[in-house]
Amino acid sequence: MPKTILITGTSTGLGIRIAIQAAQAGHSVYATMRNLDKRAALDAAAQEAGVTLNVLPLDVQDSASITAAVDHIMQAEGRIDTLINNAGAGFVRSTEQASEADINWVMDVNFTGVVRCTKAVIGHMRTARSGHVINISSVGGLVGQPFNEIYCAAKFAVEGYTEAMASYITPSFGVNFTCIEPGGIASDFAANVLKHVADTGGMLEDEYLPILQKYIGGAETRQGGDIYQTADQVAEVVMRCVEAADPPIRARTSQWGEDFCALKTDLDPDGKKQQAKVIEQFLT
Repeated sequence: MPKTILITGTSTGLGIRIAIQAAQAGHSVYATMRNLDKRAALDAAAQEAGVTLNVLPLDVQDSASITAAVDHIMQAEGRIDTLINNAGAGFVRSTEQASEADINWVMDVNFTGVVRCTKAVIGHMRTARSGHVINISSVGGLVGQPFNEIYCAAKFAVEGYTEAMASYITPSFGVNFTCIEPGGIASDFAANVLKHVADTGGMLEDEYLPILQKYIGGAETRQGGDIYQTADQVAEVVMRCVEAADPPIRARTSQWGEDFCALKTDLDPDGKKQQAKVIEQFLT
C-alpha cells in the first residue's frame, strides 16, 4: 500500500536518494529542506529517475517551519505514515576547541531537530494507531570516535530517544521507531565537515594537531576501503525498514558497520530483546 512519507534534509546525498527510491516504490513523498534555493540536485535526480516529488521548505531548527510543513501534508493527504529524520550535520573538533555555539548547533541540528519533527507528527500517528519514525543515526551513535565526541553525543542521544519512544509508544499505539546506523557515506557530507573545520578556524596549532592530522589522513585513506557506501546503498536499507511489517529498532547498513559495532550489538542486533526487557521491567 502506498504511504505518505515525510523526509527531512533532501538537498544532498542520502536525503535525495531516499526520496528517489521512495517515489520509485510508489509512495507519496514530501521531500523537504531548509532552503529551497538548494533544490536543484533533488529536482535533477527526480527528473532523471522519472518520478514526482512534493518539495516543501522545512528547517529542523524552526518549530514554526516544521508545523507548517506537517499541516500542509495533513491537509493534502490526511495522514503521515512515515517520518524520516535525515537532516543532520557532522562536526570534527575536540571539546577543548569547540565553542559553546558550535556545541549547541551540533546538538540542535542532529538531536533536537529530530525531537521537533517527531513531536510534530507523533500525535497524528497516535490517533491513527499507525506510523513509523525512522531516525538516521550513525555507527557514531553506538561507538564514540576521535574528534567526533560532540557529534557522537548527539547521535547517542538520538539512539536513546528512539529506544525510549519504542518502549511505550510502539506497544501502546502501534507506532514504530527505527535508528539507521550507516558507517561512512560517499557523498559531500564528509566534505562539508572538513569545510566547517576550515570555516571555524581550521586545524589549530596545539597539542591536538598531530592527532587530528593522523585522523584526517586516515579518513582520506579509508575513502577507498569498505567503510564507505553509496547513498543509494544506505537508502536501500532505509526502504527495507519502511516496507517491513515489523521493523527493527536499529539497523546497521553494511557488514563493516556490523563488525565495527559488534561488541555493542551482537547480543541484540535489532534492539528487540532490549525493548522487550524494558517493557517487561516497567510496563507489566
